[in-house]
Amino acid sequence: MAKYTKLVQDIIKNVGGKENVKDLRHCVTRLRFNLYDESKANDEVLKNMDGVISVVKAAGQYMVVIGEHVTEVYDEACRQLGIDTGEAKTTTKAKKSPIDYFLGVIMAGMGPTLNLLCACGIIKGLIVVAAIFGLSTDSGLYALMNAAGDCIFYSLPLVLGFNVAKKFEIDPYFGLLFGAALTYPTIQGVDLDLFGFTVNATYTSTFLPVLFGLMVAIPFYKFLDSHIHKLLKGFLTPMITLLIMFPLTFVIIGPVANLVGVGINFVLNFVFEVSPVLGGFIMGGLWQILVMFGVHGIPTMFAFYDLLAGNPSTMLAMTSCACFGVCGTLLAVFLKTKQTKLKSQSFSAFISAFLGVTEPAMYGIIIPRKMLLVITCIGGAAGGLVNGLMGLKMYTYAGMGIIGTLSLLNPEAPAFLPIVVAVVVPFIVTFAITMSLYKGEDGDNAEPEQKTKQHIQIASPADGEVKSLSASSDEVFAQETLGKGCVIFPKNGNVYAPVSGTVTTLFPTKHAIGITADNGVEVLIHIGINTVNLKGNYFENIINQGDHVEKGQLMVTFDKDAIEKAGFSCEIPLIITNTAKYLDVVELDNEYHEHGDDILTII
Repeated sequence: MAKYTKLVQDIIKNVGGKENVKDLRHCVTRLRFNLYDESKANDEVLKNMDGVISVVKAAGQYMVVIGEHVTEVYDEACRQLGIDTGEAKTTTKAKKSPIDYFLGVIMAGMGPTLNLLCACGIIKGLIVVAAIFGLSTDSGLYALMNAAGDCIFYSLPLVLGFNVAKKFEIDPYFGLLFGAALTYPTIQGVDLDLFGFTVNATYTSTFLPVLFGLMVAIPFYKFLDSHIHKLLKGFLTPMITLLIMFPLTFVIIGPVANLVGVGINFVLNFVFEVSPVLGGFIMGGLWQILVMFGVHGIPTMFAFYDLLAGNPSTMLAMTSCACFGVCGTLLAVFLKTKQTKLKSQSFSAFISAFLGVTEPAMYGIIIPRKMLLVITCIGGAAGGLVNGLMGLKMYTYAGMGIIGTLSLLNPEAPAFLPIVVAVVVPFIVTFAITMSLYKGEDGDNAEPEQKTKQHIQIASPADGEVKSLSASSDEVFAQETLGKGCVIFPKNGNVYAPVSGTVTTLFPTKHAIGITADNGVEVLIHIGINTVNLKGNYFENIINQGDHVEKGQLMVTFDKDAIEKAGFSCEIPLIITNTAKYLDVVELDNEYHEHGDDILTII
């Protein structure tokens, strides 16, 4: 994960450091931090950091939006935080409202299962397609495929139990055991006589009962674990907790949880029952706003009650095609913009949105351009309205995007035309409006005509071979994360000023120098890779921070042989850190140069 080491270091630093991280999870595009004190986080620094799309705060979480590489960044973050479970250890209690706590538990349980739910939902959609093309519903193959599609939904309490127990830092297998007890086959949907009372409950394909039950059981588990002798608590703690808390959950907590879920789902679906068209228009239009604030998963969780109970969900159907409105907007931006970077961003975001992940498009392109946000919401509303008119419902969960449309196939009477219409309408609406109203660069935040139009020469800071920045052994420099430039492989240990200007930064370790040229160009000279670890050894500075230097003036000397003997590369990346201000930074050639020779041209 060396590729993301520096990015993660900067993220952790700007969320307040390790000591401010209570726990960490991730979803499709976001690192979801629970912080002890959100005021310690540097929102603006994070938002403007290369590799970070945006920052969102909602439902008690501090979310750093990364994009499609979030899994790799998350793994590196866990490594740097010293955790291997996806959770940071808690040392003090964070202040959190009951609602945030409740929603946090739900997200902790359901969040890690979404990909699994999606995978099984796609299988169920494929079964419908297979049946259309002749697969007999009485065949053994159909039965096996159906079992594969249903398994996660039927056994959801086991998976959620594992996740929640892990969240609260007890043995996750106790959570799995608790879910298994709740779903034991012979006690589902039968009358049980308990002390003169008859209880009849079913907990397969549910999620709130196990969550509510564990919220009560886990404090009791921890109390026992801290008071029973360490030689006995390994089996006594789960045994006693199960003996007391499982019957309590089955008889009292579980039915109450089911009533809560049914009540919340009724409220959420009320408008759809009154008018599917109005409900579709409202929810479709608001969906990307919910995505923007990172709370779209909350209504989705409760809508699962319909799906888990075997009933199709109208609400989920109304939101399922909103992403195609995003696609229409992005395609129009791609066609109209002349900015190479924006064209590339809009194309990659289009692919992501087509597959159902819209955060890169929303945060990177649409939200900063408010007109595009309005257009996208209009497209989502149009899609929801059409879905309501056609009476579309979601019969399983197959995720979002083009693959997710499989979930809209009615197993009893599959029809493709309404689904095609549901995809095409929001796409055409946003594409047409964007093509009509969006003015290309006039609507962009960074306009080429506002950038500096001049030719500025940057000299080599050392004697040596000049190569493309992609040749650097450091991924951050090689990928132009900090800006464009080149890399010099020095012949000796002398470093000279590549421009005339003021030394704005001289690291205490003397390995990196920042200069703001008299003409405004910001230059970073980084001597060696990872040489910060030398703590200034083998470096001598001739100048100091705040000094004004002339082009070609000696600034720093270093012991090249000693540094290389210590195992470090002495390559010198030369970076224009305010690259975005200019049209381009161009290498003149890849040859040997003496210090003072021009090696870069800024346009």
